[in-house]
Parts: sequence; C-alpha cells; structure tokens
Amino acid sequence: MVKVYAVLVLYKGINSATILKSAYDLQSFSFFQRSSVQEFMMFVSKTMVERTTPASRQSVKEGEYMLQVYVRSDNLAGVLITDHEYPNRVAHTLITKTLDEFSVAVPAGTWPMANEGTVDYQALPQHLAKYQNPKEADAMTKIQSDLDETKIILHDTIKAVLERGEKLDDLVAKSDSLSMHSKAFYKTARKTNSCCNF
Repeated sequence: MVKVYAVLVLYKGINSATILKSAYDLQSFSFFQRSSVQEFMMFVSKTMVERTTPASRQSVKEGEYMLQVYVRSDNLAGVLITDHEYPNRVAHTLITKTLDEFSVAVPAGTWPMANEGTVDYQALPQHLAKYQNPKEADAMTKIQSDLDETKIILHDTIKAVLERGEKLDDLVAKSDSLSMHSKAFYKTARKTNSCCNF
C-alpha cells in the first residue's frame, strides 16, 4: 500500500529555508517515535530545499523513503515525503497544485518573514488525506503538462544532494533545529538501520 508521510510548504531564503506550513501522517510509527520522526522530516526537508536551485525539481531516494522537492522560481518550495511506490508524477502534481493554491491564499510579500505560526493556510491536511490514494488524483495528473516540461533530477541518496564534503551526520550534529532527543533517535536509527533511515 502506498503511503504519503508528509507535505510541507517552505520559503527558500538566501541562506536557509523556512517552513511555512506542514502536515504529517505518522500513524505507522510508534507513538514514542512520532515527534522525533516529524522533527527529522522537517530538518531533511529544509536541507533539501536549501540544496535545490530555484525553478527545479528533485526526487531523492533515502532508505525506504522518497523525498519529492520542487522550488519555484519565486523561491516558494514544496516537499512531499512518501514511500517508493508512490508515483513521481502524482507527487509532483500534488506539490505544484499545493504551491499554486498557497500562493493565491498567502501573499508573496509575506513569505520571507512568515513561519508556521503566522501563516493561515488550512488545506494541507486535506491534501495529505486525499492524495494517500494516488489513483483518485490520477485523472487530474494526466492533464498536468507542466511536469513534462520540467526535468526532475533523481538522486539515489541524500548524500548525492549534499555539497562536496558534507555529511548528513555532521549536519545533524551541528543543527540547532533538532532536539537532543531527535539527534539521539537519528543515531540509533542509523545504527539499527530501521524506522527513519533518512
């Protein structure tokens, strides 16, 4: 069964990315892991948006997860975290549709200074629920022609996206946005190669 774990809308600033809105479906993780998994998904999403050039898309495989990233030319960005079975075309159509709706609902001038607490956009949980079944959305995705014109870069791991010499382990260790609990969870998951193998 295909699975969508998260959908996020971000703003790519000069040196960092800011999450403007996000929604998660983490029911498949144990109750005690959910906050760490969510925090880590936020961290990886910001990192991938920071490493994606404007007006481009990337699909990044990491362990059992797939991160679909799209940064528009106006620096509004979307990330969808799914399993490997989720169709890329549907994922990128969902991201495009979400960003188009978001840009109508939230004025572009507010993006650089906004954050999740200040943005009023309530549609992400509905998108997350609706797109759990990609077949429901497939008729609409066939109409979408923008994706055919945009090359999607596919990477096998997050390591391929990071700059030369960078390591995800080092970014996690230096991160101020991850709690000590999430850093410990990441290290344990890396060692056991289970759960969130980002």
